[in-house]
Amino acid sequence: MKQVGILYHPKIERAKAFSAELSTFLEAKGVLSWICSAWDEEQASAKASGSGLVLSVGGDGTILRAVRAIAPYSVPVVGINFGHLGFMTELTIDTALDKLPDLLDGKGWMEERAMLQAELASSGTVLHGLNDVFVGRRSLVRLVRVETRINGELLATYRADGVIVATATGSTGYSLAADGPILHPQARELVLKPVCPHFCFDRTLVLPSESKVTMKVSTTHEAVMSLDGQVELPLQDGDEVKVSVSPYVARFLRIQPVQYFYTSLEAKLRGARV
Repeated sequence: MKQVGILYHPKIERAKAFSAELSTFLEAKGVLSWICSAWDEEQASAKASGSGLVLSVGGDGTILRAVRAIAPYSVPVVGINFGHLGFMTELTIDTALDKLPDLLDGKGWMEERAMLQAELASSGTVLHGLNDVFVGRRSLVRLVRVETRINGELLATYRADGVIVATATGSTGYSLAADGPILHPQARELVLKPVCPHFCFDRTLVLPSESKVTMKVSTTHEAVMSLDGQVELPLQDGDEVKVSVSPYVARFLRIQPVQYFYTSLEAKLRGARV
């Protein structure tokens, strides 16, 4: 491996300092490195081409930003957990320098996870994310109407806080908080989950990976499309958001056992670090 990128959470000082330690460690092993704030996705994307690996130093939120930045280049990610749960992270600050040489030497296995593509029809803006797309109210505590179609066929017009479309990765995020199901992280199905629906169809759907979901907003106040809970686009009355599985995939380099998800799920749901 000739070049490794390091993306860190800029509001965690220890993460920034540890990124410098990682760079020195890699340099001693003859591996070039670059360092960038994970919040500067454009700069990170520009540096990612030609990298063999990206180290994400932070929590799950840092990984979401890292994946979005490097998705077009199919660069694998290793997450080093400085956050709370660390559903997607692989290493801790205590194990990173011990385990990293094995990963650099080609040990471990590759996990691929489906991503989402979201298009705002009115502007032609196309975004790609790993967790979820939310379409609904922005700040006022007032319901919006979201006409939801699957492959062109009307499913329901939700009167709700909004509607989530999540990947398997996102099924342990906002969708889970809204009482959605948990999918295995390598599943390619989509979860469609209304948030606080009022006197309308309230069931969660698990959709095939080839599904195309169109959500049309009817509102007289502020509405928004949110990607991964980190990127927001304001929506106007009548705007349509089209969501499908992205042509990109998130790639994670793992060194823990292949069945790690099952062995760590219960502990992480309790909030324990593993």
